[in-house]
Amino acid sequence: MKRRLFLFIVGLLTVFLLAGCMEKKKEDVVQDLNERVKDMKSYQAEAKLSIKTGNEPQVYDVEVWYNKPSYYRVNLKNAKKDQSQIILRNDEGVFVLTPSLNKSFRFQSDWPQNSSQAYLYESLVRDILNDKDRSFKKTDKYYVFETKTNYHHQNMLPKQQITFNKKDLSPVSVKLMDNDQNVLVQVDFSKVKFDAKFDKGAFDTKQNMSRAQVDIQTTAQQEKPFAVLYPSDTPQGMTLKEEKEFNTDNGKRNILTYTGNKKSFTLIQEKAKVAPTIATQSVSGEPVDLGFAIGALTKDSVTWSHNGVEYMLVSKELKQEELLMVARSVTQKQVK
Repeated sequence: MKRRLFLFIVGLLTVFLLAGCMEKKKEDVVQDLNERVKDMKSYQAEAKLSIKTGNEPQVYDVEVWYNKPSYYRVNLKNAKKDQSQIILRNDEGVFVLTPSLNKSFRFQSDWPQNSSQAYLYESLVRDILNDKDRSFKKTDKYYVFETKTNYHHQNMLPKQQITFNKKDLSPVSVKLMDNDQNVLVQVDFSKVKFDAKFDKGAFDTKQNMSRAQVDIQTTAQQEKPFAVLYPSDTPQGMTLKEEKEFNTDNGKRNILTYTGNKKSFTLIQEKAKVAPTIATQSVSGEPVDLGFAIGALTKDSVTWSHNGVEYMLVSKELKQEELLMVARSVTQKQVK
């Protein structure tokens, strides 16, 4: 009886030791993620994007489609579902569609390879692979990495915490943090389906524009009143110096000028005009995610459309990360 008990205990210890040996280390998980991306043919994901700047968090629905080798469709919608933008990559190039305005913008860009993308699986894995100082921990259900980011505005969001499901290595959440570890942007995935099947026209520019226009309430979009917005974040020492308003054929145009510390920037905003037919125009610069909209970033400007209004932020003195900081904060209806 004692011998049986002894053998039983030895067997249990062996099982526990083997289980401990089989527990994956950081390098094993990194390798598994790398192999997952290499073997991945497609995926479909749905997530909530929360931007925690300003008075109240802004929440958006994000839908991601990916098909090998480099077809992408990212649909960004606000909570009311009446404002939508789609970023596409297909054989013709990189496009940003604004269905409510019947407009399509074409970029000469290698997006999404040129910077971090919090809602693209392969971009998250790439950031992990590129950061040799990455930290790693594990729980009963998840693997959690903390890495550097690769954003145009990296000084604002230099770090990220990425959580993966242990079972299938699918993304669970991404938290973008400032230098003080404050979470300013968060992505929570509700659905990730690998090896997803897509229709033939899933990444076609015209078909996506047509489908999106059916989904959103374009008439309600056009009826929204034009309200001037002000940035809540500006470089230190810069304040509003001048505000001008002009009448145009399409309504009002507002021009805000900020100065301070031998720097200045100008923010122009006016009611957007809905194109009578689908209009595609080439845009210089790179597509950038402002959280609430996809913008176009050049050396000295950022342009974007949101809620039926077109915005242009211009400065010869501000760095790109400062331009993006200001653009991201243009949400205030009155000067604070």
